Amino acid sequence: MNFIRTTIPDVILCEPVVHGDHRGYFMESYRRDALEAFTGQTLDFCQDNESASSFGVLRGLHYQLPPYAQTKLVRVVSGRVLDIVVDIRKGSPTFGQWVGVELSGENKKQLFIPGGFAHGFVVLSESAVFAYKSTQYYHPESERGIRFDDPALNIDWQLPRESLQLSEKDLAQPLLEQADLIDLKADFHG
Repeated sequence: MNFIRTTIPDVILCEPVVHGDHRGYFMESYRRDALEAFTGQTLDFCQDNESASSFGVLRGLHYQLPPYAQTKLVRVVSGRVLDIVVDIRKGSPTFGQWVGVELSGENKKQLFIPGGFAHGFVVLSESAVFAYKSTQYYHPESERGIRFDDPALNIDWQLPRESLQLSEKDLAQPLLEQADLIDLKADFHG
């Protein structure tokens, strides 16, 4: 597994080594010791989630407040998505910045997203199956979100607005300046 820091250094692109031949392929999709060594974090993934979505479905931007903040390792099993991660840690040098990475069943890239980041994705292919590991269980009372089209973030979702399909819940999310955010020092003892 190759690990590459993105423009937000805590968000890490994970590129598995894929061994393929005429029969198909094999790869390690997760190796705890290697990811822990690279991130310096102890990881205890406790929940795996999977969703199927059609073209233009945008899910996000979601997060959970501490102590239920989720560290995630996300990937696409089939199809293509644009995966977006936003730093919402007050006090962080990259606060309010975002990273966008195309994840697909073909490129097999994954994204490591620490707690303290809002996350979302939009489906670029006809359909996509999206899967991720999480270090915290889903906790509805701690769930929060940010508007996908917040002008302060200016996220390029790579699709025209009329192509996007969003839930009523995601359409009702607050702007970043109105959202319940995460305090880097208080919540993560940084």
